[in-house]
Amino acid sequence: MTLVADNDLINGCKKGDPSAFEALVRKYQDRIYNLCRYMLQDPRDAQDAAQDVFLKAYRGLKDFRPDASIYTWLYRIAVNTCLDYRKTSRRHEFRSEPLTDELPSDEPLPEGVYESLEGLPSVRLALQKLPEKLRAAILLREMEELSYEEIAKVLGTSVGTVKSRISRAREELRHLLEKTSMIS
Repeated sequence: MTLVADNDLINGCKKGDPSAFEALVRKYQDRIYNLCRYMLQDPRDAQDAAQDVFLKAYRGLKDFRPDASIYTWLYRIAVNTCLDYRKTSRRHEFRSEPLTDELPSDEPLPEGVYESLEGLPSVRLALQKLPEKLRAAILLREMEELSYEEIAKVLGTSVGTVKSRISRAREELRHLLEKTSMIS
């Protein structure tokens, strides 16, 4: 049913219906913002990146293939936008602002994620230290609960590479969190 609704929205966008694009943004804005927030850490940068994602999506809708998932397509744009933000700007390095336990938006997280977010500031700091490709893969898997196949499409890589990145990310996170708990 969601796919049909998404296709209706996409068709409306392609026909120039502004309310269709508004509905598409409303449907996915919190999830895209959350992904940007976890990748970039700073709420202002995440907000800017999320807006860029939807601008890019709006411009690219004419080339969107209806056999693809809009959800996966938007996530791919979001990951690439966040990676571009981090590459092109020094402002994305650690800030002196303390991290809080607040979630990026009111969008509910998938079940089971709450338990993994105990000690959220430590987890966020550890995530920030991961190489970007590992961070993107683990966030898409654990926070967004995408399948390996969906993550491969988002990241433009093979399923085997996705599995490897997720495994390496989990191992590095475990190591970083153990190191943090030894220091505390």
